[in-house]
Amino acid sequence: MPQWQRTRALVTGASGFIGAHLTRRLEQLGAEVHAVSRRPQSRTGREIWHQCDLRDAEPTAELLGTVRPDLLFHLASEVTGTRDVGMVRAILHGNLIAAVNLLTAAVNRPMRLVFAGSIEELRSDQGVPHSPYSAAKTSAAIYARLFHHLFAVDVSVLRIAMVYGPGQQDTTKLVPYVTTSLLNGQTAQLGSGTRLVDWIYIDDVIEAFIAAAESPKAAGGMYDVGSGIGVSIRDTVELLHRLAASPTPPEYGALPDRQLDRAHIADLAPTGAALGWQPRTSLVDGLKNTIAWYADQGRKT
Repeated sequence: MPQWQRTRALVTGASGFIGAHLTRRLEQLGAEVHAVSRRPQSRTGREIWHQCDLRDAEPTAELLGTVRPDLLFHLASEVTGTRDVGMVRAILHGNLIAAVNLLTAAVNRPMRLVFAGSIEELRSDQGVPHSPYSAAKTSAAIYARLFHHLFAVDVSVLRIAMVYGPGQQDTTKLVPYVTTSLLNGQTAQLGSGTRLVDWIYIDDVIEAFIAAAESPKAAGGMYDVGSGIGVSIRDTVELLHRLAASPTPPEYGALPDRQLDRAHIADLAPTGAALGWQPRTSLVDGLKNTIAWYADQGRKT
């Protein structure tokens, strides 16, 4: 278990939704936090910023040599559900090449790595990845296991379900999009809404990263981080509609459903056994907190 006041933690993708929350949590624990982004960032706390493109092997190795972290949380990613063939190479480099560069640089270094995977990674019984993102994240997780077993890299992968909560700035994601639409009196345009989604609140995700860093059983494993419950998009949107007390109903069927989409529901038994983690925030409470945050942001603008 890390002694957090003596721990140097490196967070890639620290300017993103999950990364920003994790950075603040690590600071609360007393860790020395180093944050990584491809673009210059302004300090929001005590974190030390580094600018690095993890898709390039040499700068990545130099970063690890300079920081010499005890813990590395890899959250940097090209997150998109697009099926556009023009995005395949960008998704490959952002999710797989960057991960392999970090794994390679970590060989023979005394450090623990926790990778942010995806619940959309291919399982052995599913046959075909349903998107370029799914294919790249699946490959990155396979390489993580390879580096653990072949090169003794202390790495674990958290396969994260659909994250939501306060602070999510990307309003193309379902919960921010629908929430801001409802609060602004606009009609949210959606697909059929039939797909089941496993929603997980941001605070619960952060505690899963902390648990993986602390658990002696984590290394070499891949662990689902979700609620373990599938809720349809339509039911999620209707719940948001009720909680926001909006007079403007959403419009279903206005957009086409994405090709090959399917439900991905977390299996929490292995996660609980290895990490001692379980989600604590109900969907109702999490959405209430989320609506309140967006409403507050609207009042500030």
